[in-house]
Amino acid sequence: MLSYNLARFPVTTERELDTCSPLLGQGSFLQLVMKMSKRKSSSHEQNPQKRIRVEEEEEEEDENVVGPSQGAAVLSPESEIAVRKVVSDVGIVESITLKNFMCHSLLGPFAFGSNVNFVVGNNGSGKSAILTALIVALGGNAQATNRGSSLKGFVKEGESSADVSITLHNKGRDAYKPEVYGSAIIVDLRITREGLRTYKLRSKSGHLVSTKKEELMYILDNFNIQVNNPMSVLTQEMSKYFLHSKGEGDKYRFFMKATQLDQMREDFVYIKTTKQVTESKVEQHNECLKDLKRKYLEKEERYKSLASLDEMQTKLEELQKQMAWALVIEMEKELLPMKAKLQSDRRSTEKYDEKVEEWKNKVEEAEQKYKQIQERLEGITQQLQDLQLKSAQLKAEAHRRNNLLKSSELSVHRCKANLRELEKDKTQLSSRINELRLSISQSTGAESQARAARMEQIQAELENLNHQISTLGQQIDQYQHASSRAKDELNKLRREQDELQRIIESNRRNLQTMESSRSNRLRRFGEHMPAVLSAIQEVHKKGQFRHIPRGPLGFCISLKDPELALSVEVCLKSYLYAFTCDNYEDEKVLQGLMARVFPAGRRPTIITSPFLPEVHDTSTRAVNHPEYPSVLHSLEIEDPVVANCLIDQRGIECILLIKNRTEARRVMQGKNPPKNCTQAFSKEGDQIFNNRNYAAEQTRANCLSGDVEEEIRHLQKATENHLAHQTHFQQHVKKVEDDIKQNEGLLRRALAEQRTAKDKATKLQLELTDLQNVEEPQSEDLQPLEEDFQEIAAKITSKRAEYEEERTKMAQLKTSYEEAEQDYKQHKDHISTITEEADSIKEELSKTDQGVMKCKHHKKHYDEKRKAHLSNIRTLEATLESKEQEVQTAIAKASEICPERLEVCRTARSLDNEITRLQFKITTQQDRQEDREEVVRQYHEALTNYKNMAQQMKNLNGFIRSLDSVMSQRLKVYTELRRFLSARCKYYFDSMLAQRGYTGSMTFDHKNETLSITVQPGQGDKADSSDMRSLSGGERSFSTVCFVLSLWAVTEAPFRCLDEFDVFMDMVNRRISMDIMLKVADSQRYRQFIFLTPQSMSSLPESDNIRILRLKDPDRGSRSAAAGQRDQEEDQ
Repeated sequence: MLSYNLARFPVTTERELDTCSPLLGQGSFLQLVMKMSKRKSSSHEQNPQKRIRVEEEEEEEDENVVGPSQGAAVLSPESEIAVRKVVSDVGIVESITLKNFMCHSLLGPFAFGSNVNFVVGNNGSGKSAILTALIVALGGNAQATNRGSSLKGFVKEGESSADVSITLHNKGRDAYKPEVYGSAIIVDLRITREGLRTYKLRSKSGHLVSTKKEELMYILDNFNIQVNNPMSVLTQEMSKYFLHSKGEGDKYRFFMKATQLDQMREDFVYIKTTKQVTESKVEQHNECLKDLKRKYLEKEERYKSLASLDEMQTKLEELQKQMAWALVIEMEKELLPMKAKLQSDRRSTEKYDEKVEEWKNKVEEAEQKYKQIQERLEGITQQLQDLQLKSAQLKAEAHRRNNLLKSSELSVHRCKANLRELEKDKTQLSSRINELRLSISQSTGAESQARAARMEQIQAELENLNHQISTLGQQIDQYQHASSRAKDELNKLRREQDELQRIIESNRRNLQTMESSRSNRLRRFGEHMPAVLSAIQEVHKKGQFRHIPRGPLGFCISLKDPELALSVEVCLKSYLYAFTCDNYEDEKVLQGLMARVFPAGRRPTIITSPFLPEVHDTSTRAVNHPEYPSVLHSLEIEDPVVANCLIDQRGIECILLIKNRTEARRVMQGKNPPKNCTQAFSKEGDQIFNNRNYAAEQTRANCLSGDVEEEIRHLQKATENHLAHQTHFQQHVKKVEDDIKQNEGLLRRALAEQRTAKDKATKLQLELTDLQNVEEPQSEDLQPLEEDFQEIAAKITSKRAEYEEERTKMAQLKTSYEEAEQDYKQHKDHISTITEEADSIKEELSKTDQGVMKCKHHKKHYDEKRKAHLSNIRTLEATLESKEQEVQTAIAKASEICPERLEVCRTARSLDNEITRLQFKITTQQDRQEDREEVVRQYHEALTNYKNMAQQMKNLNGFIRSLDSVMSQRLKVYTELRRFLSARCKYYFDSMLAQRGYTGSMTFDHKNETLSITVQPGQGDKADSSDMRSLSGGERSFSTVCFVLSLWAVTEAPFRCLDEFDVFMDMVNRRISMDIMLKVADSQRYRQFIFLTPQSMSSLPESDNIRILRLKDPDRGSRSAAAGQRDQEEDQ
């Protein structure tokens, strides 16, 4: 009935219950458990596809529901097409016939359609009789029909018995024993006047198959037919009771009964109560078991003591034979793990081959990558050389343009000096002319004198103004040039000051680290390192590390020669601060510690590699130079884990340390570089390869230096020098800034004075021109002087033009020089960028080189493991061959004792012990004789009783434990199922109400066992929410139909019967309810619907899926309303 499948949980078998039943004496309890198990599992086991199909149909139904307004049964067009192709489900009612049932002599046979059926007729025509007969014939009780208290009340008055015949559809994949019953099952029921009920189950051909009610129950279980469930058959009385019910508890009980949750709950409660009683009885039987065991042991002892000497001798011989073959079997068993291991090792050889090949490919890939990066580095190096050559050219060009600018400045100053001399000559000549004119003017009149005086005054002022303008122009150029140079110098000083500040901060940090490392050397590797190591120790004490991590690696090593501190530090770089772990679980724990201790940012590297107790054997791949040590030989490393890590990751056995830089280049870049040597480092930290070398950026060792005080003094002195240099820089910057401000102020003032002088000179020149235009007689003595004056004025004009041309040329040369200087600076910046890129490629090349060494190391490691593996296989084969020869020898000896091989389960040791004990009995039990048969009988009887009781107790305890587990699981599923069905019921109820434009809600209170339903007949929020008691009769009937349909949606049954569902509805609600039910039926073509109604149903749409059965009106004049097939009319 329910769509949720509970059969997936384990249930107790009948065999286990039969075993336990003699002890319990609780047949009803066991029958109830088996009933629940069968009810939940039988149909699933016999027809596993049925539940799957139902669940798939529900999933499709859920997917097709778009919203509450569309209704729970409204399907898409595609889904409707798919539904029409669905075959009718098994278990639907094909026909029914009633004889002498209730007040009807004969009704039927009625042939029902596979989908929608309407049984139409007036009151008394037999509609309710058909429904009652359906309930009674399919196992329902009389009370469920609400038509009588006992079965005998259904026999027509005056008749001895009543007969009901129902034909059920039995065709499809869920058919019940189709090979026996065929495509239909006929259920014949006869009820006698005494109230006895007998069944006859026939096949489609009419052959009698069974008369047992249990067979009918199996059929109903298989078809999922439950006529006592109101969701399968809703009688008129039950519908009226629910319609007029006002209690929320009644609705909740109706929901629980419809979904069968109440039956499940009652079963659970009864099982729990009965189980407690059973457990108390089990405790009582435990005492009986102890008594049986005591009696059994007594009888066993007597039985063993009465064994005859012949039997013991025979047994002794048999044990000796078993002993011989037991030794053979044990030797053969010893061979089995050896053979299995040999076979496993042979299979794992392929894995070693794959590993070797994999690391071989990785070595080739790493070498190819190394070659590519080396080619990139060589290209960038060549590019850098070209850029440096071009940089020299640009620098020379800037120097050349600077020289031209200086030459131009000299020409400008020379022109300026010549112009000043001409101005002086002009002034003297002008004074002479003025004196002559003064003498002439004394004779020409006062007017001429005044004009001449004014002209002389204007010329003098003009000369002064022109001289002032020229001087101001030179000053402006000087101020602008000085300001520009000062700004360039200020920018350069600020860049140098920032770099100096960075160096000072770095020195301060290093100094602080060094000072703190006086008491703890570990602080050289970072201020957080002590906290990390403390946390590692605490976690290790708690047992969270398999092996305690090692690190930082630089703290675990020491130098044999302190002079090599810088070279070793440059060589190892970040590995000095790294940690190593044995496995990835330890790495995760260490990562968590570092995340807590270190701030956000860069953390030390963690290297994961299995810890080995011995240092790697590097004799074949290490560099061996007679004069210079390798990094491995120059270090003192007590922990082999640290040494192996540096060998694997950095290849320190292949790196030489040569103090002299020139000697290092000679050794590495000569014709015969040292064998197995990949690179070398000088005392200054320079890195030398066989075809290139790189200078070190680091000048002093920070982590590995031996004299801490010396390093502190050096850092303090360097910091003091940098601070003094910084103070000098600040003073210089302040002076340059003051010069810029002063020059800019003078420049602004000079520009203003130049503009004022130019304006005044323009006005005076205009006035002078007007005065010169006045004609006056001149003396002949003034003529030569004036000509000279004009010549000097022309020279001044020419020289001034030359001066302006030189100034323009100087400005151009200055611009050209600044452009050349800018190009040189940009090129120099580009060189710096390329240099940084080259440094990053060097770092990448170094890492790739380390990767190549690591891959080679792994390849060699797996090569060695593969060789060792093959050697083990050969050793194991030899051992196995020797063992097999020993087994053959043992088989030959055993065959001499017992030619036929025996399969012995016991061990040779136990057989030997029993042989010794039996031999002792043979020697000591010579005279003891008793009634053998009686003792043997009593022994076997006690043994049988004890074993039976022990097995029953064991099975019963196991059954109770299994029952506890099963019931616990089922109670959880029961709660989940109740919540799931409640949610689905709410959803479908809202969807059904939306078909009428109603809104409403269902509120489940499982704790108080109440169900409240509220309905809003209006439109959305405009209507008032009210419960069903305040609705009209039609609205309440429509709401009831919606509630019933929502329960239909969450339950399963092959057919559904509804009696007079529309009796209290008006035409509008009846039409809407009918439309909804027809839509639901149309969406479930595989399910049968039978509606009983007194309405004519003339407004139903024409459809192949709808069948109307019209009953003849009752004959009110007679006591029986007989109807038959000739009295019914079918409309399709």
